Amino acid sequence: MKLIVGLGNPGEEFKNTRHNIGFMVLDSYLGNVKWKVKNSALYYETFINNEKYIFIKPLTFMNLSGEAVFKYVKYYNLNITDILVIHDDMDLEIGKIRLKQNSSSGGHNGIKSIINLLNTQNFKRLKIGISQNRKIETKDYVLGKFTKSELEILNNSLPKCANIIEDFSKITFIELMSKYN
Repeated sequence: MKLIVGLGNPGEEFKNTRHNIGFMVLDSYLGNVKWKVKNSALYYETFINNEKYIFIKPLTFMNLSGEAVFKYVKYYNLNITDILVIHDDMDLEIGKIRLKQNSSSGGHNGIKSIINLLNTQNFKRLKIGISQNRKIETKDYVLGKFTKSELEILNNSLPKCANIIEDFSKITFIELMSKYN
């Protein structure tokens, strides 16, 4: 069983904001599915490559994302190696994708929350670049909406994200990193 976590903030006011790239990837990949609510998250279950996948979008707001992730890990008795967290990364160019495992939060409060509650940083991550603008305070930047040109770049990255999700149960993470990084 795989747990795919898209990080973001719930609510219409956060739609298409830089911090919500995790939600955007899941919405793009899954299309118009019927999300349910359980354990502080929107969730959707399906099978991919004959393996059960649980997709979640935490409803706890970004800085408390670990609460929802922890509940799913406990409820389903998931192995840390079966978790993929999709989130924004200001240190990467807009639309650039990087797969990582066992790394620090890099200052990302949602990741910090997950690390603290799971008591490990050894889960897998799909980081999507949102660039940064040093002229704008970080909080305002990540909660700001994507520009039209940024959305075009991101839309070109979404098929690659979909392929990563599909391949997550087919190949090892080292192979996944070699293929997509």
